[in-house]
Amino acid sequence: MRSAVATMRAAFSEATANRASLWTQIGAMALNDLAWITFWLLFFDRVGTLGGWDRDSVLVLLAVLTTGGGFVLGLLSNTRRFGPIIRDGGLDAVLALPVHPLPVLLVRRVDPIAFGDVLFGLALFAATGPSSFEDVTVFFAVTVLGAAVFASFLVIAGCSAFWLKGTDAGDFGFNAMLMLAAYPIDVFAGAPKLLVYTVVPAAFVATVPARVVTQADVSDVLLLAAAAIVFVLGAWAVFTIGLRRYTGTSGWTRA
Repeated sequence: MRSAVATMRAAFSEATANRASLWTQIGAMALNDLAWITFWLLFFDRVGTLGGWDRDSVLVLLAVLTTGGGFVLGLLSNTRRFGPIIRDGGLDAVLALPVHPLPVLLVRRVDPIAFGDVLFGLALFAATGPSSFEDVTVFFAVTVLGAAVFASFLVIAGCSAFWLKGTDAGDFGFNAMLMLAAYPIDVFAGAPKLLVYTVVPAAFVATVPARVVTQADVSDVLLLAAAAIVFVLGAWAVFTIGLRRYTGTSGWTRA
């Protein structure tokens, strides 16, 4: 744990060296989010509801997604880079440490620009008018669980590079997750709906957490917690198993 904390501290120091550039990029990220929110506001002004979701519930969904997604892509930036790290020998340095390499690898790179999403998500949730401290607590709890599913899925997708050297499954999984999670999952039906609960678990990243916040459904809480546990353990297992196939890129490992 100490090595992971020290690694994260060093990553923060490196990423925040240029403060002016940092805040400019964070602002640009927030403006991009604002454009997306504007689209939804205009949409619901004309349509009213979408698959049982109204404007306020979709705003909560987007608040969960931007907050949780920004946390993952900012604090655990390497989650979307596992494929290139594995293919290019980036594991060599962490394998020399006397700890499991996965936690250190996750926090080894910080992308503070993504914290613009976190700030925007928090502001968006505040704008929806949470009525009590309990609402705020629930929002943070389900956002963390959704972020755990998101990060674990990216790790699993990226770890495909242990077996499929020339693929970019990590990038594909990242883009698929963001595209599907940005919409209420209830608009899907049949096989696509099953897909977003299993293969690309976008439902657990935004829709299910948002339903917990807006509807306080205990079954959704249990489902979300179970999904987070399954995907976290799955990511750990896939990485550990894949690590047995890793040979690095040093000359002596190729001999």
